[in-house]
Amino acid sequence: MRRRERERFDAIFEDVLSSLPPELHALLDECPLVVEDRPSAALLAELGIANDDEELLCGLHTGIPLTERSVERADLSDVIHIFREGIIDMAGGWEEGEDEEGPFGGASRICEEIRITILHEVGHHFGLDEDDLDRLGYA
Repeated sequence: MRRRERERFDAIFEDVLSSLPPELHALLDECPLVVEDRPSAALLAELGIANDDEELLCGLHTGIPLTERSVERADLSDVIHIFREGIIDMAGGWEEGEDEEGPFGGASRICEEIRITILHEVGHHFGLDEDDLDRLGYA
C-alpha cells in the first residue's frame, strides 16, 4: 500500500474513531486497536488461510472474549486488528461506481466499513458470535 493511500485511510479511520461514543473509547482502552495494511503471513497460517486467498480480512480480534475468561484464563493479550486493504476491498475501492448490485466504493463507504469492522471486532471481544453480529448489522 502506498504512503498516500495509507494516510488517506488513517485520516478516515481517525474520524470514525473520534465519532464513536465515549463509552466505546473506554472499552478500547482495555483492548488495543492495531491498524495494519494486511495480516501477516504468519497470522494467516495460524488462521488456516492461504496467503494467496482472494478473501481479505477486514479485522480480527485475538485473545479470549470477556465471556470466556476466568481466574484460570486471565490472559490479557487481547488485540483488535484492523486491516486497511481488506476494508478498502470490502467497500469497493476508493473510486465510486455502480454495477448491477448497486453503488460501491468511495470514501463514505470506506468510512462505514471501518465503523462496522471496529464494532464487529469489539463485539467479538465481548463474546458475540457471527450470528449475533449479523443480527446487529455488523457482519
